[in-house]
Amino acid sequence: MSRVEPVKRWGKRQGAWLWARAERMLRVLHDDLWTWRADPLPPSVWLRWFPHGVVLLAAFGVLVGDAAQLGDNGGIEPGFAFLIAVAQAGAMALALWRPVAAWWLSMAGMLVGAFAVRAEMVPGGYEFTWPWTAAGLIGHLFVMLLLALRVRTRVSLEALALTALTTYLVQGVMGAANYLPTGQLAVILFTVVVVLGTALRGRREARDELAEQTTLTAEERARRTLLEERGRIARELHDVVAHHMSVISIQAQVAPLLVENPSDELKENLAGIRQNALEALTELRRVLGVLRAEHPDALDGTEGGGTAAPHAPQPTLDRLDALVENIRAAGLAVTADSSGLRRPLPPGVELSAYRIVQEALSNVLRHAPGASAEVHLIHLPIGLRVVVTNTRPLHTPAPSQGAGHGLLGMRERVAMLDGTLTAQSLPDGGYQVAAFLPVDAPDLPADEPDLPADDPDPYPDLFPDPSTEDDAP
Repeated sequence: MSRVEPVKRWGKRQGAWLWARAERMLRVLHDDLWTWRADPLPPSVWLRWFPHGVVLLAAFGVLVGDAAQLGDNGGIEPGFAFLIAVAQAGAMALALWRPVAAWWLSMAGMLVGAFAVRAEMVPGGYEFTWPWTAAGLIGHLFVMLLLALRVRTRVSLEALALTALTTYLVQGVMGAANYLPTGQLAVILFTVVVVLGTALRGRREARDELAEQTTLTAEERARRTLLEERGRIARELHDVVAHHMSVISIQAQVAPLLVENPSDELKENLAGIRQNALEALTELRRVLGVLRAEHPDALDGTEGGGTAAPHAPQPTLDRLDALVENIRAAGLAVTADSSGLRRPLPPGVELSAYRIVQEALSNVLRHAPGASAEVHLIHLPIGLRVVVTNTRPLHTPAPSQGAGHGLLGMRERVAMLDGTLTAQSLPDGGYQVAAFLPVDAPDLPADEPDLPADDPDPYPDLFPDPSTEDDAP
């Protein structure tokens, strides 16, 4: 085999590769530019339809100027010159809705006008601006700018490259007899407006993406805060329930010892109660471990080498005075009082009431510097009402570093107990958080008369209008 054969085969492979690449590029150009796709220019945020009006006014100027320039100076028949001007001015208006199609129309108007003027040129005659007329150049600048604002950067660069190539072929290759060349200036100006339009489009897309990302971040932060608060509520309620389950287990174990000669059935039933209580307690502790562990795989101390954190007792309203003292020590003037006949409340209600007061006072410290606060507990036969009110702040609050979703936790606690919560600004500039936590009403005495059907609500302030809620303390 001669040495020429490998060279031929290599040449064939290179030719096939180049042909495939050229075919792929032509297909990309066809898909990008041979389209009637609508891509309208949206109204401006502040100016609304003003940019559209500017473009249409400029298109009218291009129509008048181009028709006069082609007819008077170019020597073209006035009717034909007007049609060319309509094409180039109409391309500007069309670019507001279909920029790619408008580019084709503007290029077609330029080519038809250039060939028509070239046929009328004679040596030594009037030097005509060619191949781009002054008005046609302005019109194509608008088209290229609107194209760059609306389509992808690749499409804009393709249109710019084809515009420059067409201008070079008409002016540099074909030429004319007597003219003032405008091709170089036109290509430079087209490049400038494409770069400007691409930059503005990139800025708009970056701003939209930032706004979208900010919205997603805020939603994710709210969701995370909500989940964290739910986990905290679940942990606290677990500790309350676990205490009662432990008491049930101990009582079931001790009960047979308090009865003389207990029967086997009683012992068996009490043993079953104790066993069920222990199993429920084990399951609750397993759930608590999952909620409290940072790494669930390391829950078991024998496997992960860790030890369980001590469980602090959950606070109740008995510790409200200590909470108020701590808030006072932090610099907030706060008073606390209560009204109504206090009676034993379910642990979940006391815990939720304590946490609501705690979060509300913390919000006053963060968002209302210099203000004073008042905590008022109203004990009712059907539940507990918690009201935390603060006066108008005396100083501007510092930027908060928190998640800003403290009210979410309050609402979760209130919703868990089927209660109501309102958080609203007061007319004097203060703020109020009011929650109602219902409990089962005690049995009324038999001799207490029933309320008539048309009797007004004895507790009209328990359920305030939720439409007045405001999330900004």
